[in-house]
Amino acid sequence: MDTNLHHRGTLSSALANALSRLASEGKSVFTIDEFASTMRRSKDRTRRILSGLSSGGWVRRLTKGTYLLIPLDAGPESIWSEEAAVIAGHLAAPAALAYWSACHYWHWTEQAPRTVFVQTTQKKMHTSRRIMGVEYRFVTIRRRKFFAATPRVSGHARIIVTDREKTFVDAVDRPDLCGGIRHVIAMMPVAAERLRWNTLDEYLERIGSGAIYKRLGLMLDMLGDAVHVPDRDRRLDAWHTRLTAGCAPLEPGGPCKGPIDGRWRVRMNAPGIPLRGSRR
Repeated sequence: MDTNLHHRGTLSSALANALSRLASEGKSVFTIDEFASTMRRSKDRTRRILSGLSSGGWVRRLTKGTYLLIPLDAGPESIWSEEAAVIAGHLAAPAALAYWSACHYWHWTEQAPRTVFVQTTQKKMHTSRRIMGVEYRFVTIRRRKFFAATPRVSGHARIIVTDREKTFVDAVDRPDLCGGIRHVIAMMPVAAERLRWNTLDEYLERIGSGAIYKRLGLMLDMLGDAVHVPDRDRRLDAWHTRLTAGCAPLEPGGPCKGPIDGRWRVRMNAPGIPLRGSRR
């Protein structure tokens, strides 16, 4: 909790104008250089000014040289989704809004996660961080898996989010970061409506995970016509040729028990999932 938000200090007209200018330009997150240019001050002088603004509850330091402009109506536990998405892209380098947060951004689910998921290749000392009452979780992945992070405009701000196809693949890869396998299955019919399936195939090949092919093939095979898949039989047969040896769990991290689907080599370790009959 930021107690400074309860008792903000007063601002000079120059500082008030500078902060207002940043807000009007959609720069809710800004750098020292940007503020120095706005204030027409040296970098050293700007650092001292920002230190005072931070103490006064007007800005908050996110990372070295990067600050958050705190809205006038923000409370100590205020959560504003647009700002959270903007902040996420500045907490690591590179970084993208991903997993459950990206699923919510693409309107695949109405359930807004309490945690903002940030995908990055940067190894963080801490896996999570709380800012203005919002929990940010950092998920570090290998560099070859970090791609399709696309810039989008949200309101007046620019955010970075995994595109639809990468979000879909990530959800199948890490359902535990998307509300669990049941939540991923529930999202699939909506998510599939606007997917570029050839692009999805390219992403699957690029990641090269046999477990993703197994899990995705099983779910789409069993969901049947509830999920529209162009050239379904050809596509599923092509995925089947990419299967690796061994079985993959339907629910990663779930119990090591349950029947095994012979066609897709998936252990059905998440009982009670309302899916159609499996092809075996």
